[in-house]
Amino acid sequence: MTSPDSEDRSPRPRGRPRAFNDRTDQNTIKAVDRAMRLLRTLSKMQDATLSNIAQATGDPTASAYRVLVTLQAHEIVELDASDQTWHVGPGAFQIGSTFLRRTSLIERAQAPLRELMEATGETANLGIRSNDSVLFVSQIETHAPIRAFFPPGTRANLHASGIGKVLLAAMPEARRDAILPDPLPRYTAQTISDAEALGAELARIAGQGHAVDDEERNEGMRCIAAPVRNLHGDVIAGISVSGPTSRVATDRIAEFAAHVTAAAETLSQRLGARGPSQPDD
Repeated sequence: MTSPDSEDRSPRPRGRPRAFNDRTDQNTIKAVDRAMRLLRTLSKMQDATLSNIAQATGDPTASAYRVLVTLQAHEIVELDASDQTWHVGPGAFQIGSTFLRRTSLIERAQAPLRELMEATGETANLGIRSNDSVLFVSQIETHAPIRAFFPPGTRANLHASGIGKVLLAAMPEARRDAILPDPLPRYTAQTISDAEALGAELARIAGQGHAVDDEERNEGMRCIAAPVRNLHGDVIAGISVSGPTSRVATDRIAEFAAHVTAAAETLSQRLGARGPSQPDD
C-alpha cells in the first residue's frame, strides 16, 4: 500500500531538501537576499559611498548601512576611511577562492608557477588587480629558508609591486589616474612616490615587457614580474618571482626576467593568447 507522502520519500539528490524546487518566499531569507544584492551591486561599482550604494540598490540608507557593517565584520566588504567609500573585501576572495581554484587562470597557472620556482629557486606568484590594489591569488614557495611570502588573499599597492606595475603599464593613463592614490604612499627609500617618475617607469615597463620591484615595498626584497594576457590580448594578471636581494641580485635581473617572461607567456598561451606577447607601442 502506498502512503500519501510516498512521493516525498523518494530518493533525491544529496544536499537538497524536499522543498528544493519551492521558490516561494518562505524558502527565501530576505536579509541574506538583500545582502547578496548589495554585494553584487558593490562589486559592479567597485567602490562607492553609502548613499550611492543605497541609491543603486533601492534600499533605505540605514538598511544598507546595517548590511555593510555586518559584511564588514566578516571582511566581505571594507571601508576606506579616507574618502568614506566601500569596497569588496579580502574575505570575499577567501570564500570565493574555492571557486577560483576551479577557474582556468588559477588552475592553468600552477604548472608555469612551479616551473618558474624550480628554474629560479625563488617564490613564484600570481596576482590580479582588485580595485586599486594587487590581489595575490596563487603562490609556489621556494624551499630556501629566507623567502618572500604573499599568501593568497594578500593585497599590495599597485605602484609598489612588480605585478602591480605591469598591470598599471597596460592601462590607459586616465584609468591609472582614477585608481592611484594621491599622494602615492612611500614605504622605503626606493618607493616611486612621484606621479611623473611613475609614469616614466610604466612607459619603460611597457617597452621592455617586464617590471622590477627594487626594494620598493620591502627593504632587502626584489621582485621581477611580467604580464599575463587572455585570448583578446588584454592583460588580466601578472606573474612574478620574489626573493632577497642577496639572491635576486642586480646582475641577475635579466636572467630572472627571461624566466618570468617565459612563464607569463606560457600561461597566456594556455589562456588562449595567440603568439608571443608584444610590448605596447
